[in-house]
Amino acid sequence: MPSRRAWLAAGVGVLAAAGGATLAWRRSQRQSDALADAETSFWQQQFVQVDGAAMAMSAFRGKPLLLNFWATWCPPCIEELPLLNAFFSEHAPKGWQVLGLAVDQSAPVKRFLTQTPLVFPVALAGFSGVELSRSLGNLSGGLPFTAVFDVTGRLVHRQLGRLSAANLVNISGLAGVR
Repeated sequence: MPSRRAWLAAGVGVLAAAGGATLAWRRSQRQSDALADAETSFWQQQFVQVDGAAMAMSAFRGKPLLLNFWATWCPPCIEELPLLNAFFSEHAPKGWQVLGLAVDQSAPVKRFLTQTPLVFPVALAGFSGVELSRSLGNLSGGLPFTAVFDVTGRLVHRQLGRLSAANLVNISGLAGVR
């Protein structure tokens, strides 16, 4: 028969496990709530395009959106842009949208786009774009960072680092549009 000490140890273990599970659940709920707030906030934002025109994020609602944070000074960002261009060209007729948010200043982005035109829209997030990407799940604030929203405006995928063709094949199936 187990001793009183064994029963006490088992009880303490069960309480510790329950406490840990509760703490993990609460943390998960807070992160979910923060992400939901970030999604709502994102759709209310507006950025400036390189030509100076305003671009409201609400205009992108209702269709899947691949949102890519990049900068001219980021080699992996520059390397993945042709891939994103090809993805947009292939998937735009299927309803997909791609938006590049440059975490950069206007002049270098304009120079870059003159030399390397992109078929998808680009807007300037400036260095505050790092904070926006963090709110969408880019905890390190690194670039490139991609966030994918489905047709309802819900964030369904996040990826830090350069995308590959295989990543884009997987992403294309995420938002219910092929």
